[in-house]
Parts: sequence; C-alpha cells; structure tokens
Amino acid sequence: MKSISKENIIYEFKPDMKHVEKVKPDNIVKFHANDAFNNQIQSEDTTLEEVDFSKLNPATGPLYVEGAEKGDILKIKILDISIPNEGVVVTAPKAGALGDMVEEPMTKIMDIEEGFCIFNDLKIPLKPMIGVIGVAPEKKAYSTGTPWKHGGNMDTKDICEGSILYLPVKQKGGLLALGDCHALMGDGEVCVASCEISSEVIVKVEVIKKGEIEWPIVETEDETMIITSGETADDALKEATRQVVESLSKGRDISWLEAYLLASLVVDLRISQIVDPKKTARAAVPKDVLSTEGINRNEN
Repeated sequence: MKSISKENIIYEFKPDMKHVEKVKPDNIVKFHANDAFNNQIQSEDTTLEEVDFSKLNPATGPLYVEGAEKGDILKIKILDISIPNEGVVVTAPKAGALGDMVEEPMTKIMDIEEGFCIFNDLKIPLKPMIGVIGVAPEKKAYSTGTPWKHGGNMDTKDICEGSILYLPVKQKGGLLALGDCHALMGDGEVCVASCEISSEVIVKVEVIKKGEIEWPIVETEDETMIITSGETADDALKEATRQVVESLSKGRDISWLEAYLLASLVVDLRISQIVDPKKTARAAVPKDVLSTEGINRNEN
C-alpha cells in the first residue's frame, strides 16, 4: 500500500499540479491528512481569529492514477478514516450562518472515546467523513476551501467510510488530494466548523474509462447523490435538481417532463454546507429507482 505523508500538502486545486505519488488503478493508498486548521489549534485558548488563514484546509497529495485521462471518471472507494482521541470545533464573529449574531469567538476541544464525541454531557455517535477531496480542475485554480465541479471543500457527510466517490477527470492522472476530515458533522456545518480531526484515510482508486459526469457523485449503500455547488444555496439546489432530472430522463429512458415529475416523487434534496465561499447541496436518488451506473451514464 502506497502512503502519502502529511507534509505533502496543497492549498489550491490547479490544472498543472505536480503529483507526489503514482499508483496503478485498483491500488490502495493511505493519505495522512492534517485537520482543517493544519494543527494550529492545540488548546481552547487559541481562537479562530488567531489562526493563519493561509494555512486552512490543507489537502494531502496529489496522487497520480495511471491510465486516468480527461473524460474518464476517478472512482474512489473510502475504506477507512482513522479517528484520534480528540477533535475541535470553533466559531467567531462573522463566521458561519449566524456570524452576525456571534459576539465573541469560542473554541471547544472535545474528547472522542468508544465511538462517541463528548460535547458537555452529550455523547454523539461518530460518523467520520472527508470534508475536502478533489482532483485537478480543467482550467481555473480553486482554493482547497472552495467546492466546485472538481470536488474540493464539499463538506458532504456522505463522503464517509463505506461510500464511493466519483470525480470527473480533467487532467492526466486525475491528481487526487484530500483533507479536512471530521469525526462527525451535521448538514450545513452551520457554525463554520465541525468536529475537526487529523486522520489517516485509506482509499482504493479505480478508473472508469469515458464516463460522463459534470459534478461529483457519491454512492452509499442505498442511494446515489449528485453533489453540486453555487454562489448561493438556492443556486446549488437548482443545479442539483437539473442534474438529477436529466439523469432520470436518460437513465430510465423517459421524457424530461416525466423525469421532472418522477424527481418530485423519489428525489431528496439535501444541504451539504452553507459556510464556504460557494454553497453545496446534493440530490439523492434511491438506487432501486436509478443505478449509480445510470447516473454516471458510462454504461448507457
């Protein structure tokens, strides 16, 4: 198993990134991921306002996958996300959905034990997930704090252990990088952070030749979700709806209008995050209505 150290990090997903490791398809890789603050917060005395923002959201990588070319799909099976014994959540004035109501910063370091995050007297079950994961974009560079069609800071809690993420390949080798792991996160990530952790993430990478996806897709046991982003949450939700209706139309060989009706019966729209430079949503389709292959379109 190849391994990429936490010293190999990027702060931008760029078209011309230089890879730090190379693997063949179907190989397993371990990414040593720093937390969202690049480990700058070690006590509750350190606030978000004291953090060097130029070091936020480091992503470990990039990884070059042999055989991945523009027009393909990179298939990433998330096998394991390790969890340390503590995590941190922060907020500050002007941060998050209610930042205008926050009068002073707060940092909270929480113990993690026996499958739970301890918040005061609450024991919250863990669901480790990856906040930042993406590939090299086609033309424009995006900070690792921003989500878009290449992936990036999607903060989607279904990108978790046992899930499969599909990303559109725009550059040779794909150039995969990831970081900003959470021990758990609620949809929205409303205060601007979640249970932020460093982690060792183990994935299996595969290549689907000549796929046809515009946005990232995540597959769980029962659902497939198209992940979209926009300047506002409404923009993201509208694009997710457009994408899923088109997928239903093509995947089930029905008219666009029939697919629009069907979407209103079976599709769930969900907010991923509302605190990043672009907002992220997802449209979830039951796999018994439309298979992941149907959404990926590579077998239709």
